[in-house]
Amino acid sequence: MSRKLSPTKFTQAVVRSFMADSGLEPRLLGKHFRVTSATEGRVDFELDIQKEHTNRLQTIHGGTLASLVDLGGSLAVASSGRFATGVSTDLNVTYLSPGGRPGDLLKGTATLDKIGKTLAFTQVTFTNSKGQLAARGSHTKYVTGTMGADGPFVAPAEFSDVD
Repeated sequence: MSRKLSPTKFTQAVVRSFMADSGLEPRLLGKHFRVTSATEGRVDFELDIQKEHTNRLQTIHGGTLASLVDLGGSLAVASSGRFATGVSTDLNVTYLSPGGRPGDLLKGTATLDKIGKTLAFTQVTFTNSKGQLAARGSHTKYVTGTMGADGPFVAPAEFSDVD
């Protein structure tokens, strides 16, 4: 039987689901991505930058950051207690400073600005290992029907046993 989880444990369960069921996240991010904390409306995460995350200049690729805006926005929705996180309707990324090189740690924060009956609006910011704002993004999601039948913060049993 599934039980209600804390926002951090619940969001980590959602990440486990992405890693188990998605084609992109396990290949692009794999074991190098982790949620460090979550509260309702906010998720902090980290990525250990690897060569496969970089462009030919050996800095983190803009596509990697765009994928992290997508995932971060989904996790911000999850921080409201929804295991299903909806589908994207809009995504924007602004690149401000180099995000880092292999061996560097990229930190991200995703926030849920507003969630309504149909749409959720999120923002994601990234800080490089020098403490500089590297990029910021926004992500809008269609979320109708995403609250689970068991209520908020209840993950399916196969994903709820998160360290």
